[in-house]
Amino acid sequence: MITVTNLGVQYGGSVLFRHADLQFNAGNCYGIIGANGAGKSTLLKILAGELDSTDGHVDIKPGVRMSVLRQDQFQYDAYSVLDTVIMGNQRLYEIGKQKDALYEKPDFSDEDGILASELEAEFAELGGWEAESDASRMLQGLGIPVEDHEKLMADMDGRDKVKVLLAQALFGNPDIVMLDEPTNNLDTASIEWLEDFLLDFPGMVIVVSHDRYFLNTVCTHIVDIDYGKIKMYVGNYDFWYESSQLVQALIRNQNKRAAEKIKELQEFIARFAANKAKSRQATSRRKLLDKLTIEEIPASSRRYPFVGFKPDREVGKDILFVSDVSKTVDGVKVLDRVSFTMNKNDKIAFVGNNEIAQTTMFKLLMCEMEPDEGTIKWGVSTSQAYFPKDNTEFFENCDLNMIDWMRQWSEDQSETYLRGFLGRMLFSGEDVYKPVNVLSGGEKVRCMLSRMMLSGANVLLLDQPTNHLDLESITAVNNGLTAFPGNVLIASHDHEMVETVANRIIEFHEDGSYTDRAMSYDEYLEWKKTQS
Repeated sequence: MITVTNLGVQYGGSVLFRHADLQFNAGNCYGIIGANGAGKSTLLKILAGELDSTDGHVDIKPGVRMSVLRQDQFQYDAYSVLDTVIMGNQRLYEIGKQKDALYEKPDFSDEDGILASELEAEFAELGGWEAESDASRMLQGLGIPVEDHEKLMADMDGRDKVKVLLAQALFGNPDIVMLDEPTNNLDTASIEWLEDFLLDFPGMVIVVSHDRYFLNTVCTHIVDIDYGKIKMYVGNYDFWYESSQLVQALIRNQNKRAAEKIKELQEFIARFAANKAKSRQATSRRKLLDKLTIEEIPASSRRYPFVGFKPDREVGKDILFVSDVSKTVDGVKVLDRVSFTMNKNDKIAFVGNNEIAQTTMFKLLMCEMEPDEGTIKWGVSTSQAYFPKDNTEFFENCDLNMIDWMRQWSEDQSETYLRGFLGRMLFSGEDVYKPVNVLSGGEKVRCMLSRMMLSGANVLLLDQPTNHLDLESITAVNNGLTAFPGNVLIASHDHEMVETVANRIIEFHEDGSYTDRAMSYDEYLEWKKTQS
Protein backbone atom coordinates (compact mmCIF):
# COMPACT_ATOMS: atom_id res chain seq x y z
CA MET A 1 0.00 0.00 0.00
CA ILE A 2 3.01 2.29 0.64
CA THR A 3 6.19 1.77 -1.40
CA VAL A 4 9.37 3.63 -0.43
CA THR A 5 12.12 3.73 -3.07
CA ASN A 6 15.71 4.94 -2.54
CA LEU A 7 14.58 7.37 0.17
CA GLY A 8 17.16 9.72 1.65
CA VAL A 9 17.09 12.73 3.94
CA GLN A 10 19.91 15.18 4.48
CA TYR A 11 20.02 18.39 6.50
CA GLY A 12 23.01 20.52 5.57
CA GLY A 13 25.95 18.15 5.67
CA SER A 14 24.28 15.69 7.99
CA VAL A 15 22.66 12.55 6.58
CA LEU A 16 19.78 11.10 8.58
CA PHE A 17 19.36 8.09 6.30
CA ARG A 18 19.70 7.12 2.64
CA HIS A 19 18.98 4.38 0.09
CA ALA A 20 15.90 3.21 2.00
CA ASP A 21 13.65 0.74 0.16
CA LEU A 22 10.58 -0.32 2.13
CA GLN A 23 7.16 -1.85 1.57
CA PHE A 24 4.29 -1.20 4.00
CA ASN A 25 1.22 -3.43 3.60
CA ALA A 26 -2.36 -3.33 4.86
CA GLY A 27 -3.19 -5.29 7.98
CA ASN A 28 0.21 -4.74 9.60
CA CYS A 29 1.38 -2.47 12.40
CA TYR A 30 4.85 -0.98 11.92
CA GLY A 31 6.78 0.45 14.89
CA ILE A 32 9.46 3.00 13.97
CA ILE A 33 12.38 3.00 16.39
CA GLY A 34 15.80 4.65 16.60
CA ALA A 35 17.91 6.86 18.83
CA ASN A 36 16.89 10.47 19.49
CA GLY A 37 17.70 12.46 16.37
CA ALA A 38 17.86 9.39 14.12
CA GLY A 39 14.89 10.61 12.06
CA LYS A 40 11.84 8.69 13.34
CA SER A 41 9.40 11.60 13.25
CA THR A 42 10.98 12.83 10.00
CA LEU A 43 10.28 9.47 8.33
CA LEU A 44 6.69 9.53 9.60
CA LYS A 45 6.15 13.04 8.20
CA ILE A 46 7.59 12.02 4.83
CA LEU A 47 5.27 9.00 4.67
CA ALA A 48 2.35 11.27 5.59
CA GLY A 49 3.25 13.72 2.84
CA GLU A 50 3.97 16.53 5.29
CA LEU A 51 7.69 16.73 4.49
CA ASP A 52 9.76 16.29 1.33
CA SER A 53 12.69 13.91 1.19
CA THR A 54 16.09 14.81 -0.25
CA ASP A 55 16.18 11.72 -2.48
CA GLY A 56 13.82 8.99 -3.60
CA HIS A 57 10.06 8.91 -3.45
CA VAL A 58 7.04 7.51 -1.61
CA ASP A 59 4.18 5.93 -3.59
CA ILE A 60 0.79 5.41 -1.96
CA LYS A 61 -1.98 3.40 -3.58
CA PRO A 62 -4.55 5.78 -5.15
CA GLY A 63 -7.83 6.25 -3.30
CA VAL A 64 -6.35 5.37 0.10
CA ARG A 65 -7.51 7.49 3.06
CA MET A 66 -4.77 8.37 5.52
CA SER A 67 -5.23 9.69 9.03
CA VAL A 68 -2.48 11.33 11.12
CA LEU A 69 -2.38 12.04 14.86
CA ARG A 70 -2.22 15.82 15.15
CA GLN A 71 0.13 17.39 17.70
CA ASP A 72 -1.31 20.93 17.82
CA GLN A 73 -3.63 20.91 20.83
CA PHE A 74 -5.00 24.38 20.03
CA GLN A 75 -5.90 23.81 16.37
CA TYR A 76 -9.49 22.79 17.14
CA ASP A 77 -10.26 25.06 20.10
CA ALA A 78 -13.24 26.64 18.29
CA TYR A 79 -14.92 23.24 17.70
CA SER A 80 -16.80 20.87 19.95
CA VAL A 81 -15.16 17.66 21.10
CA LEU A 82 -17.54 15.52 19.01
CA ASP A 83 -17.03 17.62 15.86
CA THR A 84 -13.25 17.47 16.33
CA VAL A 85 -13.36 13.69 16.29
CA ILE A 86 -15.65 13.53 13.24
CA MET A 87 -13.26 15.89 11.42
CA GLY A 88 -10.94 12.88 11.32
CA ASN A 89 -12.94 12.05 8.18
CA GLN A 90 -12.80 15.50 6.62
CA ARG A 91 -15.04 14.64 3.65
CA LEU A 92 -17.77 13.27 5.92
CA TYR A 93 -17.59 16.36 8.14
CA GLU A 94 -17.81 18.72 5.14
CA ILE A 95 -20.81 16.87 3.69
CA GLY A 96 -22.59 17.06 7.03
CA LYS A 97 -22.07 20.81 7.27
CA GLN A 98 -23.03 21.31 3.60
CA LYS A 99 -26.28 19.36 4.11
CA ASP A 100 -27.15 21.37 7.20
CA ALA A 101 -26.54 24.64 5.36
CA LEU A 102 -28.77 23.54 2.46
CA TYR A 103 -31.67 22.55 4.71
CA GLU A 104 -31.45 25.88 6.54
CA LYS A 105 -31.89 27.88 3.33
CA PRO A 106 -35.17 29.82 3.30
CA ASP A 107 -35.33 29.60 -0.51
CA PHE A 108 -34.63 25.88 -0.91
CA SER A 109 -34.75 25.24 -4.70
CA ASP A 110 -35.15 22.15 -6.88
CA GLU A 111 -31.43 22.32 -7.61
CA ASP A 112 -30.76 22.37 -3.87
CA GLY A 113 -32.97 19.30 -3.53
CA ILE A 114 -30.96 17.39 -6.17
CA LEU A 115 -27.68 18.37 -4.50
CA ALA A 116 -29.04 17.42 -1.07
CA SER A 117 -30.06 14.02 -2.43
CA GLU A 118 -26.56 13.42 -3.79
CA LEU A 119 -24.99 14.54 -0.53
CA GLU A 120 -27.32 12.28 1.47
CA ALA A 121 -26.23 9.27 -0.60
CA GLU A 122 -22.52 9.99 -0.10
CA PHE A 123 -23.14 10.78 3.59
CA ALA A 124 -24.78 7.38 4.10
CA GLU A 125 -22.03 5.61 2.14
CA LEU A 126 -19.38 7.17 4.43
CA GLY A 127 -21.26 6.03 7.55
CA GLY A 128 -22.54 9.47 8.42
CA TRP A 129 -25.63 8.27 10.27
CA GLU A 130 -23.46 6.32 12.70
CA ALA A 131 -20.72 8.97 12.93
CA GLU A 132 -21.79 10.60 16.20
CA SER A 133 -22.38 7.29 17.97
CA ASP A 134 -19.06 5.89 16.69
CA ALA A 135 -17.18 9.01 17.78
CA SER A 136 -18.91 8.92 21.17
CA ARG A 137 -17.91 5.28 21.74
CA MET A 138 -14.30 6.11 20.92
CA LEU A 139 -14.25 9.04 23.29
CA GLN A 140 -15.77 6.98 26.09
CA GLY A 141 -13.22 4.22 25.46
CA LEU A 142 -10.49 6.80 25.94
CA GLY A 143 -12.04 8.06 29.17
CA ILE A 144 -13.90 11.17 27.91
CA PRO A 145 -17.41 11.03 29.46
CA VAL A 146 -20.56 11.75 27.41
CA GLU A 147 -21.22 15.02 29.25
CA ASP A 148 -17.96 16.43 27.80
CA HIS A 149 -18.69 15.59 24.17
CA GLU A 150 -20.42 18.89 23.38
CA LYS A 151 -17.81 20.99 25.17
CA LEU A 152 -15.50 23.22 23.16
CA MET A 153 -11.97 21.89 22.79
CA ALA A 154 -10.77 25.17 24.32
CA ASP A 155 -12.44 24.14 27.58
CA MET A 156 -10.71 20.74 27.77
CA ASP A 157 -7.45 20.21 29.67
CA GLY A 158 -4.28 19.18 27.86
CA ARG A 159 -4.44 15.47 28.66
CA ASP A 160 -8.04 15.19 27.46
CA LYS A 161 -7.23 17.12 24.27
CA VAL A 162 -4.60 14.47 23.49
CA LYS A 163 -7.28 11.78 23.82
CA VAL A 164 -9.68 13.68 21.53
CA LEU A 165 -7.00 14.11 18.86
CA LEU A 166 -6.19 10.41 19.12
CA ALA A 167 -9.88 9.56 18.63
CA GLN A 168 -9.86 11.89 15.61
CA ALA A 169 -6.94 9.98 14.06
CA LEU A 170 -8.70 6.64 14.54
CA PHE A 171 -12.19 7.76 13.48
CA GLY A 172 -14.01 6.66 10.35
CA ASN A 173 -12.10 3.50 9.38
CA PRO A 174 -9.11 5.09 7.61
CA ASP A 175 -6.94 2.81 5.48
CA ILE A 176 -3.72 4.08 7.05
CA VAL A 177 -3.19 5.50 10.54
CA MET A 178 0.03 7.30 11.48
CA LEU A 179 0.70 7.92 15.15
CA ASP A 180 3.63 9.81 16.71
CA GLU A 181 3.98 8.93 20.43
CA PRO A 182 0.26 8.11 20.89
CA THR A 183 0.63 6.83 24.47
CA ASN A 184 2.15 10.07 25.82
CA ASN A 185 -0.03 11.42 28.65
CA LEU A 186 -2.50 8.52 28.37
CA ASP A 187 -3.58 6.66 31.51
CA THR A 188 -3.34 2.87 31.74
CA ALA A 189 -6.99 2.27 30.83
CA SER A 190 -6.74 4.47 27.72
CA ILE A 191 -3.54 2.77 26.59
CA GLU A 192 -5.20 -0.62 27.00
CA TRP A 193 -8.21 0.57 24.96
CA LEU A 194 -5.86 1.84 22.22
CA GLU A 195 -3.95 -1.45 22.17
CA ASP A 196 -7.20 -3.40 21.77
CA PHE A 197 -8.40 -1.02 19.03
CA LEU A 198 -5.18 -1.36 17.02
CA LEU A 199 -5.10 -5.15 17.43
CA ASP A 200 -8.55 -5.31 15.83
CA PHE A 201 -7.87 -2.59 13.25
CA PRO A 202 -7.93 -4.05 9.70
CA GLY A 203 -5.91 -1.28 8.07
CA MET A 204 -2.26 -0.26 8.27
CA VAL A 205 -0.74 1.40 11.34
CA ILE A 206 2.63 3.16 11.42
CA VAL A 207 3.65 4.33 14.89
CA VAL A 208 6.58 6.02 16.60
CA SER A 209 6.75 5.16 20.30
CA HIS A 210 9.16 4.88 23.24
CA ASP A 211 6.77 2.53 25.05
CA ARG A 212 8.30 -0.96 24.79
CA TYR A 213 5.23 -2.76 26.12
CA PHE A 214 3.00 -0.96 23.62
CA LEU A 215 5.36 -1.82 20.73
CA ASN A 216 5.45 -5.45 21.84
CA THR A 217 1.67 -5.63 22.07
CA VAL A 218 0.61 -4.03 18.78
CA CYS A 219 3.51 -4.29 16.30
CA THR A 220 3.86 -6.94 13.62
CA HIS A 221 7.00 -5.25 12.19
CA ILE A 222 9.78 -3.00 13.47
CA VAL A 223 11.32 -0.30 11.27
CA ASP A 224 14.78 0.43 12.69
CA ILE A 225 16.64 3.65 11.84
CA ASP A 226 20.32 3.19 12.65
CA TYR A 227 23.74 3.48 10.99
CA GLY A 228 22.13 6.05 8.65
CA LYS A 229 20.01 3.26 7.18
CA ILE A 230 16.45 2.02 7.57
CA LYS A 231 15.75 -1.68 7.90
CA MET A 232 12.46 -3.48 8.43
CA TYR A 233 12.17 -6.57 10.63
CA VAL A 234 9.24 -8.95 11.06
CA GLY A 235 8.14 -9.25 14.70
CA ASN A 236 7.61 -7.02 17.71
CA TYR A 237 10.15 -4.94 19.67
CA ASP A 238 11.47 -7.77 21.85
CA PHE A 239 12.04 -9.93 18.78
CA TRP A 240 13.92 -7.08 17.08
CA TYR A 241 16.01 -6.39 20.20
CA GLU A 242 17.04 -10.02 20.70
CA SER A 243 17.76 -10.40 16.98
CA SER A 244 19.85 -7.24 16.78
CA GLN A 245 21.87 -8.19 19.87
CA LEU A 246 22.45 -11.67 18.42
CA VAL A 247 23.64 -10.29 15.07
CA GLN A 248 26.04 -7.91 16.78
CA ALA A 249 27.37 -10.73 18.97
CA LEU A 250 27.86 -12.98 15.92
CA ILE A 251 29.80 -10.27 14.07
CA ARG A 252 31.97 -9.63 17.14
CA ASN A 253 32.70 -13.37 17.51
CA GLN A 254 33.52 -13.74 13.82
CA ASN A 255 35.84 -10.75 14.03
CA LYS A 256 37.52 -12.15 17.13
CA ARG A 257 38.19 -15.48 15.41
CA ALA A 258 39.42 -13.69 12.28
CA ALA A 259 41.72 -11.45 14.34
CA GLU A 260 43.18 -14.50 16.11
CA LYS A 261 43.78 -16.24 12.77
CA ILE A 262 45.40 -13.11 11.32
CA LYS A 263 47.72 -12.86 14.30
CA GLU A 264 48.66 -16.54 13.96
CA LEU A 265 49.41 -16.16 10.24
CA GLN A 266 51.38 -12.95 10.78
CA GLU A 267 53.52 -14.68 13.41
CA PHE A 268 54.15 -17.64 11.06
CA ILE A 269 55.12 -15.32 8.21
CA ALA A 270 57.45 -13.32 10.48
CA ARG A 271 59.19 -16.50 11.66
CA PHE A 272 59.58 -18.34 8.36
CA ALA A 273 59.59 -15.77 5.53
CA ALA A 274 63.41 -15.70 5.54
CA ASN A 275 63.68 -19.50 5.87
CA LYS A 276 64.00 -21.04 2.40
CA ALA A 277 62.64 -24.39 3.58
CA LYS A 278 59.50 -22.69 4.90
CA SER A 279 59.25 -19.86 2.35
CA ARG A 280 56.60 -21.59 0.20
CA GLN A 281 54.43 -22.14 3.29
CA ALA A 282 54.96 -18.52 4.32
CA THR A 283 53.91 -17.36 0.85
CA SER A 284 50.73 -19.45 0.95
CA ARG A 285 49.97 -18.12 4.42
CA ARG A 286 50.43 -14.56 3.14
CA LYS A 287 47.91 -15.21 0.36
CA LEU A 288 45.47 -16.59 2.92
CA LEU A 289 46.10 -13.56 5.13
CA ASP A 290 45.22 -11.24 2.24
CA LYS A 291 41.82 -12.93 1.97
CA LEU A 292 40.99 -12.64 5.66
CA THR A 293 38.98 -9.54 6.53
CA ILE A 294 37.55 -8.21 9.73
CA GLU A 295 34.01 -7.02 9.16
CA GLU A 296 33.63 -3.49 10.38
CA ILE A 297 30.71 -3.16 12.75
CA PRO A 298 28.95 0.09 11.82
CA ALA A 299 28.99 2.77 14.48
CA SER A 300 25.46 2.66 15.86
CA SER A 301 23.59 5.87 16.54
CA ARG A 302 22.29 4.13 19.66
CA ARG A 303 24.06 4.92 22.90
CA TYR A 304 23.19 3.16 26.13
CA PRO A 305 24.09 5.02 29.32
CA PHE A 306 25.28 3.07 32.33
CA VAL A 307 22.69 3.22 35.11
CA GLY A 308 23.69 1.32 38.22
CA PHE A 309 22.81 2.00 41.85
CA LYS A 310 25.12 0.61 44.55
CA PRO A 311 24.03 1.04 48.19
CA ASP A 312 26.73 1.89 50.74
CA ARG A 313 25.06 -0.36 53.30
CA GLU A 314 22.32 -2.96 53.47
CA VAL A 315 18.96 -1.96 54.95
CA GLY A 316 18.02 -3.39 58.31
CA LYS A 317 14.77 -4.97 59.43
CA ASP A 318 12.86 -1.68 59.79
CA ILE A 319 12.56 0.26 56.55
CA LEU A 320 9.43 2.41 56.27
CA PHE A 321 6.20 2.76 58.26
CA VAL A 322 3.32 4.88 56.87
CA SER A 323 0.40 5.08 59.33
CA ASP A 324 -3.03 6.63 58.61
CA VAL A 325 -1.62 9.41 56.43
CA SER A 326 -4.09 11.91 54.98
CA LYS A 327 -3.36 14.96 52.86
CA THR A 328 -5.50 17.61 51.17
CA VAL A 329 -4.06 19.54 48.20
CA ASP A 330 -5.85 22.65 46.84
CA GLY A 331 -9.00 21.71 48.73
CA VAL A 332 -9.08 18.11 47.44
CA LYS A 333 -8.26 15.15 49.68
CA VAL A 334 -5.77 13.19 47.60
CA LEU A 335 -4.68 10.76 50.34
CA ASP A 336 -7.15 9.35 52.85
CA ARG A 337 -5.80 7.35 55.80
CA VAL A 338 -3.07 5.60 53.82
CA SER A 339 -1.11 2.95 55.73
CA PHE A 340 1.60 0.57 54.54
CA THR A 341 4.85 -0.94 55.76
CA MET A 342 7.78 -1.48 53.42
CA ASN A 343 9.41 -4.84 53.87
CA LYS A 344 12.88 -5.97 52.94
CA ASN A 345 13.18 -6.64 49.17
CA ASP A 346 9.99 -4.66 48.46
CA LYS A 347 9.99 -2.75 45.20
CA ILE A 348 6.71 -0.83 45.21
CA ALA A 349 5.06 0.85 42.22
CA PHE A 350 2.55 3.66 42.72
CA VAL A 351 -0.04 3.37 39.92
CA GLY A 352 -3.44 4.73 38.90
CA ASN A 353 -4.81 7.90 37.35
CA ASN A 354 -4.38 10.00 40.51
CA GLU A 355 -0.86 11.22 39.78
CA ILE A 356 -1.27 14.11 42.21
CA ALA A 357 -1.65 11.54 44.99
CA GLN A 358 1.48 9.71 43.83
CA THR A 359 3.60 12.87 43.74
CA THR A 360 2.16 14.01 47.07
CA MET A 361 3.12 10.71 48.69
CA PHE A 362 6.68 11.05 47.40
CA LYS A 363 6.90 14.58 48.80
CA LEU A 364 5.57 13.42 52.15
CA LEU A 365 8.09 10.57 52.27
CA MET A 366 10.90 13.03 51.52
CA CYS A 367 9.63 15.56 54.11
CA GLU A 368 8.91 18.17 51.45
CA MET A 369 5.35 18.23 52.79
CA GLU A 370 3.79 17.47 56.15
CA PRO A 371 0.77 15.13 56.38
CA ASP A 372 -2.49 16.59 57.66
CA GLU A 373 -2.91 13.43 59.70
CA GLY A 374 -0.89 10.31 60.40
CA THR A 375 2.83 9.59 60.64
CA ILE A 376 5.73 8.52 58.43
CA LYS A 377 8.81 6.87 59.91
CA TRP A 378 11.97 5.70 58.18
CA GLY A 379 14.16 2.99 59.69
CA VAL A 380 17.51 4.16 61.11
CA SER A 381 19.48 1.99 58.66
CA THR A 382 17.86 3.56 55.58
CA SER A 383 19.16 6.28 53.32
CA GLN A 384 17.07 7.75 50.51
CA ALA A 385 17.74 9.07 47.01
CA TYR A 386 14.88 10.89 45.30
CA PHE A 387 14.04 11.56 41.65
CA PRO A 388 11.28 14.21 41.65
CA LYS A 389 8.77 14.57 38.85
CA ASP A 390 9.67 18.25 38.53
CA ASN A 391 13.42 18.86 38.62
CA THR A 392 13.23 22.60 37.86
CA GLU A 393 14.71 23.74 41.18
CA PHE A 394 17.91 21.78 40.52
CA PHE A 395 18.66 23.54 37.21
CA GLU A 396 16.79 26.84 37.04
CA ASN A 397 18.96 29.88 37.75
CA CYS A 398 22.00 27.60 38.07
CA ASP A 399 24.98 28.49 35.87
CA LEU A 400 27.26 25.70 37.11
CA ASN A 401 28.71 23.43 34.46
CA MET A 402 27.95 19.70 34.68
CA ILE A 403 31.18 18.82 36.46
CA ASP A 404 30.71 21.45 39.17
CA TRP A 405 27.01 20.56 39.45
CA MET A 406 27.89 16.89 40.03
CA ARG A 407 30.69 17.85 42.43
CA GLN A 408 28.03 18.98 44.94
CA TRP A 409 27.10 15.33 45.60
CA SER A 410 30.40 13.53 45.02
CA GLU A 411 32.86 12.40 47.67
CA ASP A 412 35.57 12.23 45.01
CA GLN A 413 35.94 15.86 43.91
CA SER A 414 38.50 15.24 41.16
CA GLU A 415 37.64 16.26 37.63
CA THR A 416 39.01 12.98 36.29
CA TYR A 417 36.52 10.96 38.35
CA LEU A 418 33.59 13.22 37.54
CA ARG A 419 34.38 13.25 33.81
CA GLY A 420 34.53 9.45 33.84
CA PHE A 421 31.23 9.25 35.68
CA LEU A 422 29.54 11.66 33.27
CA GLY A 423 31.05 9.78 30.33
CA ARG A 424 29.16 6.65 31.36
CA MET A 425 26.00 8.77 31.25
CA LEU A 426 26.82 9.82 27.66
CA PHE A 427 28.31 13.24 28.45
CA SER A 428 31.72 13.56 26.81
CA GLY A 429 34.21 16.05 25.45
CA GLU A 430 33.29 19.70 25.89
CA ASP A 431 29.68 18.76 26.79
CA VAL A 432 30.67 18.45 30.46
CA TYR A 433 31.36 22.21 30.57
CA LYS A 434 27.88 23.19 29.44
CA PRO A 435 25.85 25.14 32.03
CA VAL A 436 23.18 22.84 33.44
CA ASN A 437 20.44 25.43 32.91
CA VAL A 438 20.67 24.96 29.12
CA LEU A 439 20.47 21.16 29.12
CA SER A 440 17.64 19.35 27.31
CA GLY A 441 14.96 17.48 29.22
CA GLY A 442 16.66 14.13 28.62
CA GLU A 443 20.07 15.49 29.67
CA LYS A 444 18.62 16.82 32.92
CA VAL A 445 17.07 13.42 33.65
CA ARG A 446 20.45 11.74 33.15
CA CYS A 447 22.04 14.30 35.52
CA MET A 448 19.39 13.55 38.16
CA LEU A 449 19.99 9.82 37.78
CA SER A 450 23.75 10.43 38.13
CA ARG A 451 23.09 12.35 41.34
CA MET A 452 21.14 9.36 42.68
CA MET A 453 23.92 6.95 41.74
CA LEU A 454 26.47 9.05 43.66
CA SER A 455 24.34 8.95 46.82
CA GLY A 456 24.96 5.31 47.80
CA ALA A 457 21.36 5.21 49.08
CA ASN A 458 19.67 1.90 49.87
CA VAL A 459 16.13 3.17 49.15
CA LEU A 460 15.34 4.79 45.79
CA LEU A 461 12.25 6.95 45.20
CA LEU A 462 11.49 7.80 41.57
CA ASP A 463 8.53 9.84 40.33
CA GLN A 464 8.19 9.37 36.53
CA PRO A 465 11.91 8.82 35.79
CA THR A 466 11.43 7.90 32.10
CA ASN A 467 9.95 11.23 30.97
CA HIS A 468 12.13 12.76 28.20
CA LEU A 469 14.23 9.58 27.80
CA ASP A 470 14.78 7.57 24.62
CA LEU A 471 14.33 3.79 24.43
CA GLU A 472 17.99 3.11 25.11
CA SER A 473 18.07 5.23 28.27
CA ILE A 474 14.74 3.78 29.45
CA THR A 475 16.19 0.28 29.01
CA ALA A 476 19.29 1.28 31.00
CA VAL A 477 17.19 2.69 33.86
CA ASN A 478 15.00 -0.42 33.82
CA ASN A 479 18.03 -2.71 34.04
CA GLY A 480 19.58 -0.62 36.81
CA LEU A 481 16.46 -0.72 38.97
CA THR A 482 15.91 -4.43 38.36
CA ALA A 483 19.47 -5.20 39.47
CA PHE A 484 19.38 -2.84 42.49
CA PRO A 485 19.61 -4.90 45.72
CA GLY A 486 17.84 -2.31 47.91
CA ASN A 487 14.27 -1.02 48.08
CA VAL A 488 12.46 0.97 45.40
CA LEU A 489 9.34 3.15 45.28
CA ILE A 490 8.50 4.17 41.72
CA ALA A 491 5.73 5.82 39.71
CA SER A 492 5.98 5.39 35.94
CA HIS A 493 3.84 5.30 32.79
CA ASP A 494 6.18 2.68 31.34
CA HIS A 495 4.31 -0.62 31.63
CA GLU A 496 7.44 -2.71 31.04
CA MET A 497 9.32 -0.80 33.75
CA VAL A 498 6.61 -1.32 36.36
CA GLU A 499 6.12 -4.98 35.42
CA THR A 500 9.81 -5.91 35.56
CA VAL A 501 10.86 -3.81 38.57
CA ALA A 502 7.95 -3.93 41.03
CA ASN A 503 6.83 -6.87 43.16
CA ARG A 504 4.15 -4.84 44.95
CA ILE A 505 1.52 -2.43 43.64
CA ILE A 506 -0.16 0.46 45.45
CA GLU A 507 -2.89 2.20 43.47
CA PHE A 508 -4.14 5.59 44.64
CA HIS A 509 -7.77 6.23 43.67
CA GLU A 510 -9.45 9.53 42.81
CA ASP A 511 -11.23 9.70 46.19
CA GLY A 512 -7.97 9.40 48.16
CA SER A 513 -8.39 5.71 48.97
CA TYR A 514 -5.86 3.11 47.90
CA THR A 515 -5.32 -0.57 47.08
CA ASP A 516 -2.17 -2.42 48.17
CA ARG A 517 -1.34 -5.82 46.65
CA ALA A 518 1.88 -7.87 46.78
CA MET A 519 2.04 -9.00 43.14
CA SER A 520 3.43 -8.01 39.75
CA TYR A 521 1.76 -5.29 37.69
CA ASP A 522 0.29 -7.68 35.11
CA GLU A 523 -1.06 -9.87 37.93
CA TYR A 524 -2.57 -6.76 39.52
CA LEU A 525 -4.31 -5.71 36.31
CA GLU A 526 -5.77 -9.22 35.96
CA TRP A 527 -6.86 -9.18 39.62
CA LYS A 528 -8.60 -5.81 39.10
CA LYS A 529 -10.69 -7.27 36.29
CA THR A 530 -12.04 -9.88 38.70
CA GLN A 531 -13.11 -7.15 41.13
CA SER A 532 -15.30 -5.22 38.70
